[in-house]
Amino acid sequence: MKIKPLLTSGALVLGLVTTAAWADEAVIGYIKTVQGQATVVASGQSTTAAPGTPVRASDTLKTGPASSLGITLSDNTLLSMGPDTELMVEEYLFNPAQDQLKLGASLGKGSLNYVSGVIAKLKPSAVSVRTPTGTIGVRGTHFVALVVPE
Repeated sequence: MKIKPLLTSGALVLGLVTTAAWADEAVIGYIKTVQGQATVVASGQSTTAAPGTPVRASDTLKTGPASSLGITLSDNTLLSMGPDTELMVEEYLFNPAQDQLKLGASLGKGSLNYVSGVIAKLKPSAVSVRTPTGTIGVRGTHFVALVVPE
């Protein structure tokens, strides 16, 4: 009789801890297309990218030679990466009801085709993509960037 309430309490505590961990690693979008070799690096762990693979803030997305990757974020931002590209999604907030909107990414190398989603349409100044030599502030709906290693 006493064991049942303890198990229920334990399950509740485990559920709260698990939910808190998921909240820190919220899915912000999904891989839609992959051609060739591509990976998602999260917390130092590399996973082969495939359609349906979740993307989280702080993930690094990488493509190999002659490869490409297409990602759709939850606000309908479209990111298309070309060969030998590294992109890190650093910040992502999408809660329009509370005016919490932000998309920050870093393009370390390679090519990126960006098409704006809801964040850039509601608050263009909340979107930026950093490169090794500067920052792209999104003021329109579409841009293409190429970072070539020196």
